[in-house]
Amino acid sequence: MATRARVRAPEPVGRGGWINTGGAELSLADLRGKIAILDFWTFCCINCLHVLDELRELEEKHRDTVVVVGVHSPKFVHEADHRAVLDAVERYEVHHPVLDDPELATWKQYAVRAWPTLVVIDPEGYVVAQHAGEGHAHALEKLVAELEAEHAAKGTLRRGDSPYVPPEPVAGDLRFPGKALLLPDGHYLVSDSTRHALVELAEDGETVVRRIGSGERGLADGPAEQARFSEPQGLALLPEEEAERLGCDVVVADTVNHALRGVRLSDGSVTTLAGTGQQWWQGSPASGPAREVALSSPWDVAWFAGRLWIAMAGVHQLWSYDPARGTVAVEAGTTNEGLVDGPAEQAWFSQPSGLAAAGDRLWVADSESSAVRWVERADGAGGADEEGEEGGSGFVVRTAVGTGLFDFGHRDGAAGQALLQHPLGVTALPDGSVAVSDTYNHALRRYDPVSQEVTTLATDLREPSDAVLVGGDVVVVESAAHRLTRLRLPEEAVRVESAAHRTRRPATEVAPGALRLDVVFSAPAGQKLDDRYGPSTRLLVSATPPELIASGEGAGTDLSREIVLAADGPGEGVLHVSAMAASCDDAPDVEYPACHVHQQDWGVPVRLVPGGATRLPLVLAGMDA
Repeated sequence: MATRARVRAPEPVGRGGWINTGGAELSLADLRGKIAILDFWTFCCINCLHVLDELRELEEKHRDTVVVVGVHSPKFVHEADHRAVLDAVERYEVHHPVLDDPELATWKQYAVRAWPTLVVIDPEGYVVAQHAGEGHAHALEKLVAELEAEHAAKGTLRRGDSPYVPPEPVAGDLRFPGKALLLPDGHYLVSDSTRHALVELAEDGETVVRRIGSGERGLADGPAEQARFSEPQGLALLPEEEAERLGCDVVVADTVNHALRGVRLSDGSVTTLAGTGQQWWQGSPASGPAREVALSSPWDVAWFAGRLWIAMAGVHQLWSYDPARGTVAVEAGTTNEGLVDGPAEQAWFSQPSGLAAAGDRLWVADSESSAVRWVERADGAGGADEEGEEGGSGFVVRTAVGTGLFDFGHRDGAAGQALLQHPLGVTALPDGSVAVSDTYNHALRRYDPVSQEVTTLATDLREPSDAVLVGGDVVVVESAAHRLTRLRLPEEAVRVESAAHRTRRPATEVAPGALRLDVVFSAPAGQKLDDRYGPSTRLLVSATPPELIASGEGAGTDLSREIVLAADGPGEGVLHVSAMAASCDDAPDVEYPACHVHQQDWGVPVRLVPGGATRLPLVLAGMDA
């Protein structure tokens, strides 16, 4: 195996302390003899959640040699709350030690620039690799095998149990419910996300009528008691004609299974409608037969314009499912993360997580940009399109509330100045306004398209993630309180003290003028760049605000580029860099080598100062440290 540079790993520290250790404080000395993988994550980030799923198999397979240590590094103010981190660790079934680092102390020590980032430490305490982004399970598996062999031969590998100590299980009918649906008989269907099931509740919103799903994580169709889900979220009723065609009444966004599931209410039986069970990657088909096209973390669903729209949080797009044709297709978004309005095929989204159809508009909770957006016909026509002929090019995307990835807070008033914090749900109200489940503000907000004003309807809700209208009331899914809460819609909004925030990450000081962007990529061991079908790399650069860059923005195929930062511009902002590289297995004896796509988006806060850096390096994939 190749010789690696010897870089001693810094000690992980964080004011929030340790979780999943039974109260013990861990140090690198406690991990000596093990292969440690530090996972820098934050619980709002869909890519971070993907990495948690990727690590499960590795943790299980190498349970006596590998210790994964989560380092929770918050983006939003809410994520710096220790109680919220505890909730997230349980919600997403994180079965390894987690360091709560609210002030990003360990993030800075390891020079991390993006969520998620994985750092591998060998049994002697040296950093041997760093991977930004997701999709590195194959490379990690290979590296772990090499390290096991190397350190077993040296006598420096220590086998044994992980320091992980599971928390005590908690009883209750719901655990971190995600979304709710009002059924025709007045009952509620709720996605019981952490317990991988659906729960039907009576009209009181408390009494359990039945459970659909075995409660075990998995992907299995069949009767209600045998079917399996994996962290289900969004729910939508189908029109009667489509329900009769498909043999099911409700569509479920089965998020971690990357699938759409159908539920027949008469007996609770479950079928798979769309998705392969595998996550969609760049270069994969993005349209075609629904059961043959992979999806990526569908978070919500809604019937609009003659088909079922999907909030595809994992790739920052909106897709649709056409039951009549049995197909899926992209409707809006480019897969680039950001807040850009315009024609649907050119718009950028940021982890869309909530949908609500109302007349000729489809409202979208765009969570990572703390925004409320909407989709409508480009020609101003109504939303009905039973044939669904026009696809994504017939729509435009507009923003009601929100300014970008790094601005958030709790501020009412004119929509252009109002602030939200990571909303997960939107609910259409009878007067044409929209209720917003403003999740990280623990509030229910309202946007009025007529006055273009934002007000607060209720506060002190624990991570509201959805709401349904019931008569003159609204029933809110209080996800972190594990319940539904019924509220009377007030005539006047509750007034709250305004608060505005920006992401906590420190800004990188750069010089005005020429700045060299270098995305450092090296194909993992045993792979080579795949240029059989054209350029194997892609680089896209933009900024918030746009006038931060005088020249050099846009797309290209080189991973290095010189941009010019405007000396007379805003003086600070965020550079958005999206890079992709394709590699394939480099084995002459393999007839059909496996191919891999490596992609990462960075939002780098920068401040222009004389004498600042003139080069900005960003690591795309695994590099020997």
